[in-house]
Amino acid sequence: MGILTHDQLAFIFGLLGTTISFFVFLAPMPTFYKIWKKKSSEGYQSIPYVIALSSAMLLLYYGFLKTNAYIIIIINAIGCVIEISYLALYLLYAPKKEKRNAVKMVLLFNVVGFGIMIMLTFVLVKGPQRVTAVGWICAAFNLAVFAAPLSIMRQVIRTKSVEFMPFTLSFFLTLCATSWFFYGFFVKDMYIAVPNVLGFLFGIAQMILYMIYKDGNKNDYDIEKQKHQHVFTADDTSHDQNPKYGDGVDKIRQRSIDIGDHRRKSVEMFDGNYRSIKSNDQNHH
Repeated sequence: MGILTHDQLAFIFGLLGTTISFFVFLAPMPTFYKIWKKKSSEGYQSIPYVIALSSAMLLLYYGFLKTNAYIIIIINAIGCVIEISYLALYLLYAPKKEKRNAVKMVLLFNVVGFGIMIMLTFVLVKGPQRVTAVGWICAAFNLAVFAAPLSIMRQVIRTKSVEFMPFTLSFFLTLCATSWFFYGFFVKDMYIAVPNVLGFLFGIAQMILYMIYKDGNKNDYDIEKQKHQHVFTADDTSHDQNPKYGDGVDKIRQRSIDIGDHRRKSVEMFDGNYRSIKSNDQNHH
């Protein structure tokens, strides 16, 4: 078995990147299932899906300009359809204020911004330089997208909790960045490869942070549980030690016993009367 060629390796990593990217696109589905069930998108933000749609649209445009970029075209066309579906569902159930904000974001990024970019690259740049210009725009935009988790990483360090940074998502994003880096490397496309180096590094950093702070949530829960147990124990002890509460508790307990005895005696008396009446009735007959 011979060594694989660059084209074969590029196809393998491109197919792997496409598969992982598809599942990453599907990752928000549980969120939108909740929105559909609740018939409300209140509490959720539209900006992640607007940015994801912008990235997919840019790469789709880049794929059409570039030769033999079928893999880039296919996955980003699928991504556009999925992200548009998410945004449509979000707008359907969003409150008025959030709906207005979401529409503004879509118009700003996906209509006006994207339209201006296409117009400028067609008017100001000609021939192969157009691919270069759009490639740089895609690289810069994707670098900004990959840098977005910095705020989440800062929150993890500050709160010592990984509640909002799930390990599985970080792992698959890192794997996705690795696949697309090698695809860009083997097809000699630095506009694809370079941003994914940063994506890989941020992904590794997120997983390291997760391993460091993964027990933060558990420790917080244990501390809160101990606090509640201490409060309840202290309350019970104070009731027993305090003469005022101790007398009250004893009186309540004694009263319960007295009531129980009274009910038991009443039942016994009723049972005795019932048997006496029944016996007389049988003798009469």
